[in-house]
Amino acid sequence: MTAEPARSAARMRASDADREAVVEQLREAAAEGRIDMDELDERLNLALTAKTYGELAPITDDLGGGPAVQATGEPLVLRGGIHGVQRKGAWQVPPRVLVHGGIGGALLDFSGAECGQRVIEVEVEGQMGGVRIVVPDGWGVDTDTLDPALGGLRSKVTGEREPGAPLLRITGSCGVGGVRIRRPGLRERRKKR
Repeated sequence: MTAEPARSAARMRASDADREAVVEQLREAAAEGRIDMDELDERLNLALTAKTYGELAPITDDLGGGPAVQATGEPLVLRGGIHGVQRKGAWQVPPRVLVHGGIGGALLDFSGAECGQRVIEVEVEGQMGGVRIVVPDGWGVDTDTLDPALGGLRSKVTGEREPGAPLLRITGSCGVGGVRIRRPGLRERRKKR
């Protein structure tokens, strides 16, 4: 019964972000000396021409550090609605997250999350309540294509992305409520201990 969903997930079409996540994992493996330059070139060609998750998965299977691609096509969708929504504590990070602030706002806290992804696509719609994102130390954040709209972007995330750490690629619109990005505070750090 579980073989059929796994087989159908392997046949799902891979996105550019999925291929890019594999490319990033391959480059890090080459920088760490786990594969040589010839093997890197060969695997990069395979990754860039892969059309499905089933074609991408074997390219990085022997590299460890968690899968670069999760064979689930379903993004995590959070909708703030009137009362708001939070995703925090221990949770499994999918390759794609959609967050709508609604009126009550949305909190997306990665500080206690389990993440096997190299690149996580986070599409935000700040709407009225806005979106708050908590990013662990060492993780990278890319907001280059995020539309500031009326609410704007306020990011307190500084520092370099550590090798092997995930990259959050945040796109969408800040809406009226805006998007706020920060590192874990004292409270989150205590809870993690």
